[in-house]
Amino acid sequence: MIIHLIDGTYELFRHFYGLRRFTHVKGSASRGVDRPYGAVVGVLQTVLQLIESGATHIGVATDHVIESFRNRLWADYKTGAGIERALLAQFHPLEEALATMGVVVWPMIELEADDALASAAHLASKDKKVEKVAIWTPDKDLGQCVRGTRVVQIDGRRKTIRDAAAIREKFGVDPPLIPDLLALVGDAADGYPGIAGIGPRTAAELLNRYGQIEKFPSNILGKQRDLALLFKKLATLRSDAPLFKKVETLRWRGATPAFASWVEKMKAPQLMKRCQNLMR
Repeated sequence: MIIHLIDGTYELFRHFYGLRRFTHVKGSASRGVDRPYGAVVGVLQTVLQLIESGATHIGVATDHVIESFRNRLWADYKTGAGIERALLAQFHPLEEALATMGVVVWPMIELEADDALASAAHLASKDKKVEKVAIWTPDKDLGQCVRGTRVVQIDGRRKTIRDAAAIREKFGVDPPLIPDLLALVGDAADGYPGIAGIGPRTAAELLNRYGQIEKFPSNILGKQRDLALLFKKLATLRSDAPLFKKVETLRWRGATPAFASWVEKMKAPQLMKRCQNLMR
């Protein structure tokens, strides 16, 4: 079996701004109007498309709130500030709509959606019946979860699949060293700057020569060693969240009766028809 793990927060952002580009086109009848559940419908359509193409076991990770334990470690770590209200208002409806559609959802509070993806990938990969784990997100920090050709990262928008060899080709290091690489070069999306004077090429060279940051000779980072280790802690995804005991929990068995009211609320009757067709 193949386990599909989806970054629900990323998908919500992607569909929200995809719709925004469409509705803000000059001459559009709904120009400048954000549909209340537009991005939610988009994510549900993406999940259904995956099921229609043969996916049987699916889990979606979401950020129930943006802040996590990492905000206590680094004051400038990403927060919910600046997220548009029309987008933020769709976070919780997405979780509820997915659950009523019969999809397993992990709404994260203390941890992040990325931690849930890492934990789910770890749990699923321990099951010998699992042939492959596909993590659907372009986020570079998820590259640390890739293992050989069995746990891979998929960017659905760009239609790229990255196994361990592809991660090394792109970043210059093997998947386990991705947190160290990000610690050195920084991650603007997450709000930490990395170590001044160290770019991606130099970082990869150092990591391939010495291994993890903890193994660097003292003169390499000097007084910035503790800062680099802090950034590594921010970049390291947690893989110990007890999300499920058996992968069979992730099997999609159709929408629940409660999905009908969500379909009506979202004005998206086609979603119900697609679910019904899949169950025939």
